[in-house]
Amino acid sequence: MAKAKTEQIATGKEKLDNLEAANADNQKALSDAKENLELTREQRSKDVEFLRNLKTTCMDLDNQWAQRSKTRSMETQAVSEALKIITADDSMDLLRDTAGFLQVDAQSQMRVRRVRAMASLRKAAKAPAFGEFDDLLATWHSRTNNGQKMSLLGSAGGPRMQLSTLAVAIGLDSFTKIKEAMDKMTADLKKEQEEEVKFKSYCTKELNMNEKETYEKTEQKEDLEATIAKLTKLIKKLTDEIAAANAQIAETETAILKASQVREGENAEFQTTVADQRATQDILNKALGKLKEFYKGAKGGAFAQRATQEPPVKFNSYKKNAGASPVIGMIEQIIEDSKALESEAVAGETEAQASYEQFVKDSNALIKELSASAAAKTKASAQAKEDTEQAKSDLDSTNGELESLALTEEDLHGECDWVLKNFAARQKARLDEMEAIGQAKAILSGSS
Repeated sequence: MAKAKTEQIATGKEKLDNLEAANADNQKALSDAKENLELTREQRSKDVEFLRNLKTTCMDLDNQWAQRSKTRSMETQAVSEALKIITADDSMDLLRDTAGFLQVDAQSQMRVRRVRAMASLRKAAKAPAFGEFDDLLATWHSRTNNGQKMSLLGSAGGPRMQLSTLAVAIGLDSFTKIKEAMDKMTADLKKEQEEEVKFKSYCTKELNMNEKETYEKTEQKEDLEATIAKLTKLIKKLTDEIAAANAQIAETETAILKASQVREGENAEFQTTVADQRATQDILNKALGKLKEFYKGAKGGAFAQRATQEPPVKFNSYKKNAGASPVIGMIEQIIEDSKALESEAVAGETEAQASYEQFVKDSNALIKELSASAAAKTKASAQAKEDTEQAKSDLDSTNGELESLALTEEDLHGECDWVLKNFAARQKARLDEMEAIGQAKAILSGSS
């Protein structure tokens, strides 16, 4: 019954451990689900905000397109009406007589183009967007000490300084040199645009990869910590069970030793009892033989005297065999009792010896079973300790990788955050700058 209950307890503990492990897994899954839900909610909020801004921007673009289309239509209509007025017969005659006074020499036209181009560049340089972008650049240059990625951050002077310098150059250099400088500046700006787009893609890719690896390593770290906790609990359980098995083995061996000592005492007592009873039987048999020999020779006189002379006090009659005196019957009864006692002693010794042998056999079987169980659990404990050390080594490696990922993330944020945050503003500023340079070049080329 004790063995059955012990097995039931062991089974119950195993089920409890499995349930606790399952509970821990469920708790971890719940935590992960909550974290994913929170991340999803944050991403949804950002997506909603982005959609709202996109709708606002698109609506504004639609309004601008409608206004630009309306303006172009009105402009086209006005030009058509002007052409009709100019190409009328009366107007043509009048214009032929007065057009000569409107001729301007080539040098004056170049001077006018130069002034208009300078005014266009200076007007563009005063745009609020360029001022804001110059402030951003100044803030960036004040917080960074190295020259990394300076090609992506633009020149130190910013678009306002570049446009102002170009406007001054228009007033000094020839149109050919100015156009070459404009083309070179436009090409440089386009190159910066492309480099910044590539750099933004690089930053986005590296940050996403860093976030993914950090998530995976964090999951691995949590798994290793759970494994270490589970193995530590298993090692403690196995250690306790091994100690209990060894204690039970020691108790069983002590019980066998005590049983052997008791058996030796009982056997010595049995030997003494048998020897005493057999010696008694031998003595009584000799005495009985003498008495029988005596009573057989004096049978008539002895019994005749007993019949005529009886003592005043009588003993109780003894059970006697046929033809024997009460003394002979008493001796024979004692001999029978001695034999019966000897038989009982032999039977008791046989039963005690059989019980002792069965006890020793059962105890040795229990010791063998406990020893095998302790050996298996010792092996399992050693394997669990080895697995624990391996898990701890993996955990240290994972923690090191997480620290490295954190440093990499910090470097990436320091390198990329400013560019990513101001990417749209920088792209727009460059486009505005290129558009201003294009307008100035068109003016220098003779466009109205």
